This record gives sequence, structure tokens and C-alpha cells, in this order.
Amino acid sequence: MAVLQKTNLDNKHTHPRGIENLVKQIQTYYPSADLDIINKAYTLAKRAHTGQYRKDGSPFMSHPLCVASILAELKLDLYTIVTGLLHDVVEDTSVSLDIIKEQFNDTVAFLVDGVSKVSQINFKNTQKKDSENMRKMIVAMACDVRVILVKIADRLHNMRTLVHLPPEKRLKVAQETLDIYAPLASRLGIHSIKVELEDLAFQHSDSEAYYSLMKQIDSEKKDMEKYIAEVIHILEKEITTQMNMKVKVTGRPKNVYSIYQKMITQNMDYNEVYDILAFRVCVNKVEECYKILGLIHSLWKPIPGRFKDYIAIPKQNNYQSLHTTVLGEKGKRIEIQIRTHEMHILAERGIAAHWKYKTESWKNKTTLDNETLKQFNWLQDLVSLHRQNTHSGEFLESVKVD
Repeated sequence: MAVLQKTNLDNKHTHPRGIENLVKQIQTYYPSADLDIINKAYTLAKRAHTGQYRKDGSPFMSHPLCVASILAELKLDLYTIVTGLLHDVVEDTSVSLDIIKEQFNDTVAFLVDGVSKVSQINFKNTQKKDSENMRKMIVAMACDVRVILVKIADRLHNMRTLVHLPPEKRLKVAQETLDIYAPLASRLGIHSIKVELEDLAFQHSDSEAYYSLMKQIDSEKKDMEKYIAEVIHILEKEITTQMNMKVKVTGRPKNVYSIYQKMITQNMDYNEVYDILAFRVCVNKVEECYKILGLIHSLWKPIPGRFKDYIAIPKQNNYQSLHTTVLGEKGKRIEIQIRTHEMHILAERGIAAHWKYKTESWKNKTTLDNETLKQFNWLQDLVSLHRQNTHSGEFLESVKVD
């Protein structure tokens, strides 16, 4: 048995070695947090996982630490982060749910139990089986969405380290990720995680296509970077000169899986995909979005049928932004998204960005407010579909629709 460093849980400024970075993450958005519960969860998890190792040879405890870190990046509540640290102890160690309840509380025990039950779902690559498993995930999410947020964070870290598994296992996990976890992340509006899950799953599910496409994208990297800088300079200059607004303009190639999907669905080669570059303009007020849209359309010719107003009519996952595709500099097609800074936070963090931190919530139970639950009413719609015994294919599609 490894000797655990003694932890002084009475001093909230003293943290066990190994969680310093996690503590710093939490303090960036909750500086007054009582972190004793984090220390306690880390100490219990480390003791429980002593002697266990991951496929890459690293101590198993590195995994729950990384899961907790992903949850902290989403700025979630302490109980969710504690669940990230403890999510494997009931399933993989001698620690019982009763011990979790005794040492923490009913909420943490409920969340850990929920994640354990979701982890036991036996995924198989058939539409009927996928539909049944997705139903179970939706029911778990309806009970407390934090269960699925922890599971998505768990899957993201496993995907980041998937290379250490045998090829057959990698393929199975990657396909599950494309079929189940990426659509769930999308439905929850967590774009940053959805994109990373898709690209990692693509890399392992069809490595030949992935590396072939990456090679083509990399061959144009310098030209892309130069073009992106040029477009950003033009936009910033024109917006500042004509509108005197403070904006943030960024540009990037679209994620590799979305490019691949376009090639497949539209039966085209990479060099036939024109709108590979996407730009984003973030502003302070909603009315500024429409003003900048007009300016952009005066600079570059818009492509007919490629304008979408997700501000007036948000997506089901609450995503808001203006999308337009124009013939930019040198006649290249580029997509430009225009949104407020608040909309951008919601687009990246989704439902996690709505979490309400109230003093009593940190001590007892952290919940989403009623307004947010109404905004995510698609979840209740999916539960209703589940109860109606909807056909497998229809149910899966209803989950995957953006």
C-alpha cells in the first residue's frame, strides 16, 4: 500500500499534493469556496484507487483528477466536481455507496450512483440497442443532468487517452462516442466538448481517412493562417472605423470531422469544400450583431440561402448566433458567426453556463433555476418520447437533431 500524505482538512488553505491545479481552477470562478469537501474526496479516491493503474501505466488516480478538471473548466458546482473525483470508486473499489453517503451527503451519493449506473450500460452498435441505451441516458439526465455532465467528462478524458487500448476496443469506444456522447454534448449545448469528442472519435474510428484529411489541411496551414490574419485585420479595421465598436474577432479552420461529414454527405473531395474557414465576431449587445451583419454584407457578397438567424430563433439546445457565408477576400467562401460575448459563453459551455451558484446551494443542493429548465425543455420532450415507446430510429434521430 502506498503511504498517503496526511491531509489537514481543518485548514482549507492546505491541499493534498496532486490537486493544487484543480483547486486553482475552482478558485478562479468561486474564490470563497469551502474546499474541504474537495480535499476529502481526493483523499478518499486516492486511497481507494491505490495499486490501480491505467493502460498507459500511470496511477489510476490521474483519471478522476482529469475528469474533475474538465468539470471545473465548465465551472460546475463543488458536488459535481466531487462526483468527478469519486465516480469510479463504487464500481472499481471496495468503497460502498453507504460510505459515500456517510462521509459526504445524499446528493453526492445520488450523483455517484447515477454515474455508476450509466457506466454499466452495455453499448452495442445496433440501432435498437443504441436507442435503448440512449433512452437510459436521457432518463438519468432528467433525474439530474449533472450525472450526464460527469459521464461526458469521463468519456472525454478516456478519448484523450484512447491510444493505449487495443484496436478493437478503440473502434468500439470511438463509435459509441460518435453515436451517443457527441450528440449528447451537442444537445446540452457544450460545443467545445462536442467538437473534441467528434475529432477524437473520427481519429480512432477511421484513422486512414482522418490522417489523410489532416495531411491535406496541414499542407495549407501557412496559407490558412495568413488568410485568417488578413480577414481578421479587415474586419477589426472596418468595424472600428465605421462603427466605433469594441469587438473580438477570431478565425479558424472548421473541425476536421465536420469537414469530413460534408465531404461524405455531399459526395465531394476536400478541394471541393469551399467554406473550410470560420470566423467569429463577439460584441457586447444584441443590436450590434445585426449592425455588424450589415457591414459584413457590404464588404463581401453574401451567398444566397446561407444566412441563419439563431438569435431570433435559437436552436433547441439554446444556441444563439447569426450565421452568414460570404465570398470573402480573394473570392474564398468563408462562414462568419456573430454573437454577443454572453452568447459565446453559452455556446461553448451550454447548460453548464446556466448553473446558478447561490451560497445555500453550495452547502446543500445546487440546481438549475426554473427559467433555465424551461429553456432546455427539449429534455422533457425526449423523456415523453421515451415513455411513448417511440420507434428506435425516430428516438435516436430526435436526440441527434441540433
